[in-house]
Amino acid sequence: MSDAAAPAGVFDTLISAQDLRRLIDCHRPLVILDASFDLSDAAAGELAHRAAHLPGALHVHLDRDLSGPKTGRNGRHPLPDRAVFAATAGHWGITPNTQVVVYDCQGAMFAARVWWMLRWLGHAPVAVLDGGLTAWQAAGFAVDSAGVSPRPQVAYPIRTETFPLVRTIDADTLQGQLDHLALIDARSPERFRGEVEPLDAQAGHIPGARNRYFKDNLAADGRFKPAEMLRAELLPLIGARPASGVVNQCGSGVTACHNLLAMAIAGIDGAALYAGSWSEWSSDPQRPVARG
Repeated sequence: MSDAAAPAGVFDTLISAQDLRRLIDCHRPLVILDASFDLSDAAAGELAHRAAHLPGALHVHLDRDLSGPKTGRNGRHPLPDRAVFAATAGHWGITPNTQVVVYDCQGAMFAARVWWMLRWLGHAPVAVLDGGLTAWQAAGFAVDSAGVSPRPQVAYPIRTETFPLVRTIDADTLQGQLDHLALIDARSPERFRGEVEPLDAQAGHIPGARNRYFKDNLAADGRFKPAEMLRAELLPLIGARPASGVVNQCGSGVTACHNLLAMAIAGIDGAALYAGSWSEWSSDPQRPVARG
């Protein structure tokens, strides 16, 4: 549901600052998460949160809360065990009836990962604050610097009838199906082409991938482009394939979720995430690499 939706409904892609303000005022079950992070300084997001955050927002940390143990061969931000993340979501106070709103200060770069991971648990009412903290403040709403404590619940119940709402694919399956899938890489163009590689073992991209830099999903004001525009820009990358024939990846399975959110906004739902992404793929010298 877009930010044009009535506050009485369920928000499952984007929510505007105005609609979030109304949700807060009507005292519905609501958890607000601040996913702000900096890949070059893992403490920066928490520090920024302490300085200014939406009232009642909890900070979630990419490394501690949204990633599992690293082996050196499973990428920089591997998914945690699903049961572990279900316990984390419960600790944040999320139940199946809770509307979750997540934001960051990086154009939804990290908020989209939280959006996707909660859907991975089977939780539908989760939305990204369109425009993030900047949009909230531009709307004239106050921020806070007070400490926020969660209201823990039991571990989020993983229900087989609703779980999951998203799809994943592993490296071996992906490699075996490269000729039959539309593979979309969310990294910057220069990283995709292999001209630079500041983070991972090799430069380049997975053969057959096409580049859709995640920042291209945003308008100049930092909000997501309209659904019709996103659809017009994304469909040429997919061609005649159904969404089930699309895989999204990036450097470590984070900004790929931004493209997945953009696809959902555009009504192209059902694509898979290769969570290990380039950081996992490039750590195996036996896997093929393309450049240019």
